[in-house]
Amino acid sequence: MFEISRVALGDLTFDVRVAGPEDGTPLVLLHGFPETGRSWEPAGLLLADAGLHVIAPDQRGYSPGARPTEVSAYAVGELVDDVLGLLDGFGIEAAHVAGHDWGAVVGWHLAAHHPDRVRTLTAVSVPHPGAYSWALQHDADQQARSAYINLFRMEGKAESALLGDNARRLRAMYHPGPDRDAVDEYVRVLAEPGAMTAALNWYRAMRRDFRDLPSVKVPTTYVWGTADVAVGRAGAERCGDFAEADYEFVVLDDVSHWVPEEEPAVLAETIRARVGR
Repeated sequence: MFEISRVALGDLTFDVRVAGPEDGTPLVLLHGFPETGRSWEPAGLLLADAGLHVIAPDQRGYSPGARPTEVSAYAVGELVDDVLGLLDGFGIEAAHVAGHDWGAVVGWHLAAHHPDRVRTLTAVSVPHPGAYSWALQHDADQQARSAYINLFRMEGKAESALLGDNARRLRAMYHPGPDRDAVDEYVRVLAEPGAMTAALNWYRAMRRDFRDLPSVKVPTTYVWGTADVAVGRAGAERCGDFAEADYEFVVLDDVSHWVPEEEPAVLAETIRARVGR
């Protein structure tokens, strides 16, 4: 089972799920939007049972004690610094990292800028920002898939659209991955005062530093489902152009965006293969 720890980083306090032996090989699992570290529990428990020390934080904006109000507080550099702070807080020099959705974005940036702290990277659903940005510029399919981002960047309108009518639109986003209990938990968290705005601020803080990212030089696996409605094939297939170390592209046929919850056993085995366990 996961235990919940609270880790203070300056003025912010993060809720962190921890499982597996404390002396096990450290693995940090980063969630995306609109979820919490709970999204990693199905795969994370399998990884903990394999002897890994699994650390899955509720990231900035999702932890009640780490919810600043300024959009600038959610710039990708701040999100990366949070992970570095967590590693320091747990006394970990370097860890294996896996991230889904926005968690993958943080993982790509962490690996590119701090390769000494990342043993391996497993990125799920979202490719290297350079590949994603290329597809967004050149691929009509990806442009259509990413149209929702324009709404998410609209302050007030996005919050109303997602939380209105008992969060009907928000709940619809999760199909077919998380179960009903998980969805209820995510909606409860995001309905807390300021939480949805904080989560959307990840999108609103996006600048050129999101896409102008060097290639990663750590061993990397990228996992993509062919039924992902948010990320198309063009960016997924280009991802390898931004990985300079050992790289594997894992394609999951007919699997949606919600890989950690839809295929936890497959994902756990994929991460174990990358980690070497």
